[in-house]
Amino acid sequence: MAVAAHPGAWAQAGVTTFGLQFKPVIPFGFFEPLTTFQRPHVNATLELNGGQAFGMLVRTGLTKSISLEVGLDQITRRYQFTMANDTAGYNDSGSLRYVGYELPVACLVYIRLGERAWMNNAIGASIDFYPSDAHKELPSAQAYLFRRNWAQIGVVGNIGVEYRTEKSGYFYLGATFHRPFGDMAQADATWLDRYAGYRPYRMSTMLSGSYLTVDVRYFFHEDPDKVRLRKAKGR
Repeated sequence: MAVAAHPGAWAQAGVTTFGLQFKPVIPFGFFEPLTTFQRPHVNATLELNGGQAFGMLVRTGLTKSISLEVGLDQITRRYQFTMANDTAGYNDSGSLRYVGYELPVACLVYIRLGERAWMNNAIGASIDFYPSDAHKELPSAQAYLFRRNWAQIGVVGNIGVEYRTEKSGYFYLGATFHRPFGDMAQADATWLDRYAGYRPYRMSTMLSGSYLTVDVRYFFHEDPDKVRLRKAKGR
């Protein structure tokens, strides 16, 4: 990506750079992080209480104000599972993780805020991969997340600001909303009745998989003069 001492050299066109990112998952009530199961005398919950994503990005400048960004991330969602039975006097909880991988592609539009500060807005799509199911077992209960598909499409939206140095790369802080098209998994909560030979008492619902993250990114410096020189040598 472009950084130079004079304003005209901040152009992104033709510059490709590599970046790393870390994205803590933020449980936010608007996106319904709490899933509730209810049957007579039995109540269970599955609540998204955090997680993290990390991975790499490749950004290519199409024009001075528009870039294309492709990434590869691993996403871990952390859930808190609780089960309560008022007739048996049972109340217990545990945690489980659901791991997936994402291949997002987004188009970024830049707005210059100052000499070195820029804001960008991005929208795009992601291919989400789920390698396996997830399971948590308690003494008299269990939770199971069954993946709906091994791969599905989602939509991503992002907003953030970045500070561009002359030699040390770009530093970025922003937020991303990720929403799969369709349900991510089927969530089962099962009460095991020890008074009936541990006969399973199962409750099921669908899990959307939407989440919000805070994004911290770093892009390595790429001198546009070197890019132009390589292109000139290639002709």
